[in-house]
Amino acid sequence: MTARPLVVRCGAFGDVVMVTTMIRLLGARYDSLVDVIGSGGWTPALLQNEPALGHLQMLTSRNTPYLLCPSQWALVRWLRQRGRGPVYLCDTNPRMRDLLDRGRVHRDDIVERLPSDDERGGVTQLWPDRWISMGQRNPPHAYPVHDVDALAYRLPRVTVTDADRHECAQWRGEKRLQGPLVLFQPGNKRTHKRGSIATRQHPKFWLPGCWAEVAQAVWSKLPDAQVLLCGSPLEHAVLEEVRTASGDDPRMHNLARELPIPRLLALIEQAHSMVSVDTGPAHAAAALGCPLVVLFGAASPQKWRPLGPGTILTLGGEKGDESRVSDIPVESVIAGWQGL
Repeated sequence: MTARPLVVRCGAFGDVVMVTTMIRLLGARYDSLVDVIGSGGWTPALLQNEPALGHLQMLTSRNTPYLLCPSQWALVRWLRQRGRGPVYLCDTNPRMRDLLDRGRVHRDDIVERLPSDDERGGVTQLWPDRWISMGQRNPPHAYPVHDVDALAYRLPRVTVTDADRHECAQWRGEKRLQGPLVLFQPGNKRTHKRGSIATRQHPKFWLPGCWAEVAQAVWSKLPDAQVLLCGSPLEHAVLEEVRTASGDDPRMHNLARELPIPRLLALIEQAHSMVSVDTGPAHAAAALGCPLVVLFGAASPQKWRPLGPGTILTLGGEKGDESRVSDIPVESVIAGWQGL
């Protein structure tokens, strides 16, 4: 197999969206397809249509003991067969380094993230900017590279196919989702892992009544709008609380069980706007140019703010680790959405 760059990034939904900046930059610098090691059911769906993607090697777990994890065996076999090439190690889990060693990845082929990638002039860098900084460096072993304008690759990107758009249009017809579509994303990866009690205690939690007030403001401006509650199947009950708080208005829809990722991306592309807590689909919305309001809790917008070609407003996060989405006034969110 010819030597080509490899990106190692086992991350959540938003992490995968953001690392597309590095994948495309490396593809241009090395004039090559880019292999990726990833994890999570969202990763193939997010990257499968990326033109710069070469081979995607999936890992079910980094922390399971090696002898008990067939996907780790497959990864090591693939690395040994792959041969040498530049390796951009975006994953800081020490188990991943062990797997690279098992796969006989040469240390002189590895580029790791440096403190200078994370901060410039005392200013915290957004994740896509960190990946752009790291992607401009070369491993100790010399491989031929091309001079490119790195900033041209700064914005994350996800690709929606015509087939995805057609499927989404058919589904919208079946659901009778006509008129402007305004997407709400109340939950995130962590809020629903231990049920609604943990959700309410999480810094990203916003009361269902607050979401309902924003919905009323949407309908005041766009009476024909359909407000679509987005989330995973595990978030169905969380989204149902929002729908109930809105008085079971027929213009609000709980779609937690109806949004495979290709459909979600096509829906975001077609949407009027999105209001979301700081979570993965917000990064996809930014990448697709969907006008966006993002509510931040304890995570820093300086580090996690989504990037994209459209209008993006962030609220919250001013108190650092003490910040909570519940501190954000409904009026600020409504004004932000109206300003989009």
